[in-house]
Amino acid sequence: MAMMFRSEEMALCQMFIQPEAAYTSVSELGETGAVQFRDLNADVNAFQRKFVSEVRRCDEMERKLRYVEGEVKKDSVQIPECSVDDWPRAPNPREIIDLEARLEKTENEILELSQNAVNLKSNYLELTELKHVLERTQSFFFEQEVIVSTDAAKSNLIAEDPTAAQSRGRLGFVAGVIQREKMPGFERMLWRISRGNIFLRQVELEEPLEDPATGNEIFKTVFVAFFQGEQLKARIKKVCTGYHVSLYPCPSSGSERTDMVKGVCTRLEDLRMVLNQTQDHRAIVLASVAKELFSWRIMVKKMKAIYHTLNLFNMDVTKKCLIGECWVPVPDLPKVQKALSDGSAAVGSTIPSFLNVIDTNEAPPTYNRTNKFTRGFQNLIDAYGIASYREANPALYTIITFPFLFGIMFGDLGHGMIMALFGLWMVTGEKKLGAKKSTNEIWNIFFGGRYIILLMGLFSMYTGFVYNDIFSKSMNIFGSAWSVNYNTSTVMTNKDLTLNPGSTDYDTEIYPIGLDPVWQLASNKIIFLNSYKMKLSIIFGVVHMIFGVCMSVVNHNFFKKRISIVLEFLPQIIFLVLLFAYMVFMMFMKWIAYTAKTDYQPRTPGCAPSVLIMFINMMLFKNSEPFHGCDEFMFEGQNELQRTFVFIALLCIPWMLLGKPFYLMFKRKNASPTPIPNNGDVHQGGDANHTSSSPKPHDSHDDEPMAEIFIHQAIHTIEYVLSTVSHTASYLRLWALSLAHAQLSEVLWNMVLSMGLKQTSYKGAIMLYFVFGAWSLFTLAILVMMEGLSAFLHTLRLHWVEFMSKFYEGLGYGFQPFSFKLIIDSDDDLE
Repeated sequence: MAMMFRSEEMALCQMFIQPEAAYTSVSELGETGAVQFRDLNADVNAFQRKFVSEVRRCDEMERKLRYVEGEVKKDSVQIPECSVDDWPRAPNPREIIDLEARLEKTENEILELSQNAVNLKSNYLELTELKHVLERTQSFFFEQEVIVSTDAAKSNLIAEDPTAAQSRGRLGFVAGVIQREKMPGFERMLWRISRGNIFLRQVELEEPLEDPATGNEIFKTVFVAFFQGEQLKARIKKVCTGYHVSLYPCPSSGSERTDMVKGVCTRLEDLRMVLNQTQDHRAIVLASVAKELFSWRIMVKKMKAIYHTLNLFNMDVTKKCLIGECWVPVPDLPKVQKALSDGSAAVGSTIPSFLNVIDTNEAPPTYNRTNKFTRGFQNLIDAYGIASYREANPALYTIITFPFLFGIMFGDLGHGMIMALFGLWMVTGEKKLGAKKSTNEIWNIFFGGRYIILLMGLFSMYTGFVYNDIFSKSMNIFGSAWSVNYNTSTVMTNKDLTLNPGSTDYDTEIYPIGLDPVWQLASNKIIFLNSYKMKLSIIFGVVHMIFGVCMSVVNHNFFKKRISIVLEFLPQIIFLVLLFAYMVFMMFMKWIAYTAKTDYQPRTPGCAPSVLIMFINMMLFKNSEPFHGCDEFMFEGQNELQRTFVFIALLCIPWMLLGKPFYLMFKRKNASPTPIPNNGDVHQGGDANHTSSSPKPHDSHDDEPMAEIFIHQAIHTIEYVLSTVSHTASYLRLWALSLAHAQLSEVLWNMVLSMGLKQTSYKGAIMLYFVFGAWSLFTLAILVMMEGLSAFLHTLRLHWVEFMSKFYEGLGYGFQPFSFKLIIDSDDDLE
């Protein structure tokens, strides 16, 4: 956890790499993922950089891979993947040519197979449509033959040859197939061009036909159009062309149609056999390609990333060396140097690559090293703002404070157990669940915060145990510490009885932990819990804010701004402690000093003063008349002590307001002028092996006008003074959400589940079966998910605003290393 206390120390390095070793060296750096490169060619167009042709080659290979992968997925062939540890390394320049040739060969082979399959399917579709035309039109001609036999005057209307028939003035016909949705428009168009002189017969095909190009199912209709005259025939064919109708020859003789159907069926059987063989061969080819497709994709992406990175390098004046600049975490400098050495050795380069640490005044990136447990908490902080370089990282403390404050608001042993079990399921199965790569954004958020959910559930179980609350019911584990001093008849005949807290008949005077279960039966339970949870929220809120103010000392000391400890931290902590920490002290004093087991009237519970009224009187310098026989204050000298505290707290305001501006004014007045160096002066820096990007005050006011300094300090002072009041009140959300959650749980139990529990007959068991389902659904949907999300957001606000505003700036930018794993994962997310 020490590495999370603050971000890693960063060094700006300069690389000198031989051109022949550049590819392999950058490949090794991509595997380590410890370097963030800077663009040294920012003013150069992307199409004018040195390795733009290699990037285009990679783009072409990616296009081929996308086509091959699309064909593989079209046939539902499984593409086996491997873990990150088994990913292939980037191919060397010689292997790139072989990979390019294999992709070219694979693409051409699949293209040829696809084109052949489309041609075969087109022929099969045409023969299938012709078969349907011949079979479906049989009834049309049969009806016509019946008409001919009954009406001798019309017996020669239909000729065996349509062309001959039309030449003798008899009816001709065309037969074909059209898509079903186009048929109404086609029919209307034929009616219009012929003025109703076309006799159209149609029948729909029940089974869909497959489109050869897309593989989609198409529903079609067979039709026969009878007409007379060559002119009308020409018009019909033009309309058929416009509607993409497939026309087929159809003899009018029944015997010829029968012979033609037999021939078509024979050809269809032969085509079906060829299609099956073609499909089997395609499946074999795609199955063999699918085994290597994942490796090819990884290698091409790595190659493309390497060449994009090499485009960030600059060439020296002799054109014999590539120069690059990068940010490197100081602990990873040996690892980067080893990667450069391995890259040079891989190509047998005799000239080693160099890595030099250079001086800079530029703000380095922020890099917080995390693992799978701490990554979720770090993401919560980074969502607010990336930490400034080397400032204290709140994520370390958030690991405990975040689930604890959430537990105070959630506070139910049963609901916390449900949440903890859900988090435990995700944690124990994280390898299997993480390998699925779901596209559901909500699930990815849950899975990314699985450790946060687990801890939130565990802390909620703890606070629920302290509240003695499990699904709105209490547990009687240790036995109640209250004593009932009434006989049986009194208890049975009275609905409400008063239990005396001062009774001496206790078995144990103090309940061991949490709330006594007798409060579940008390009519004043809500009044008691209101007071109890409200005071708890103020106590934890003040402690949390004091801790945040104390964290500013760590930043002031690290950035060597020790004067800020005196001029900013001391007045802030004194103001907070003398007012609000004193209010917390009065709460504990009230709990300790006033008891029901005393005969001294001023120390009885009835004389206990209100802490809130006492605090208001303290701030307004006024007194309240106590009750008869009671004291206004809790101890002797309290009034004088409170006035002293308020006076000192008021002095802290001008201390914060004027201290730092006057100090900077005095410092500037007495500062000696900076000498102007002569030409040829050399800056005597430190050791070349150590970074000089040492931590500097990230809110330096050296060049800022004094008027702006006074304004900024006034804003900062007003903000802090007002925020101490508003932030303390903001922590009351711990009480409000806890009370709301408990009351919702109790209402759900009393109004839903009790409907089944109150039944005493066998019908109650049946009712309870359905009622329990509804109660479980509402519990999960409302109390666990919706209330859990509400408590999560409120906890997040308490950390972002009330806690982190005391010391956290968050003005940095994140470290984005050149890592193959990160690049490939981000590409997969985009896809």
